[in-house]
Amino acid sequence: MKLPDQEKTREITFSALPENQAQLALLLLDGMPDMRVELAVRPDTIVVHYDVRGYSLEKLEAALLSQGFHLDNGLLYKLRRALVYFCERNQRDNLSVPLAQQKSAKPFVEAFNHHPHGDRDDTPEELRGYQ
Repeated sequence: MKLPDQEKTREITFSALPENQAQLALLLLDGMPDMRVELAVRPDTIVVHYDVRGYSLEKLEAALLSQGFHLDNGLLYKLRRALVYFCERNQRDNLSVPLAQQKSAKPFVEAFNHHPHGDRDDTPEELRGYQ
């Protein structure tokens, strides 16, 4: 079963030099199965569409780096990249857990109802008005 949040659309931005990296990366990634690649509106940027079960931005960018491409390493791009890597890694880990082993909220709700948490007053009714 495919969930809607498994389909990812990510931008990969290359440094300005050497020139035409986006076009070369587009040619390189265009033949990959279960992936769509297109040029973005911004120069030196491509947009990739993929299922997180088959690909991750981290692995795609590592493959591009190993082929000699240079990514934009501005602070904002580095932060965005790190956040996406973390989120996709966690999502892939969570998807690998069989549905039968996933915990439902029911045990937590039951535990919450059996422990005092501020919504109950155990004071006997006759002592509540005593001053």
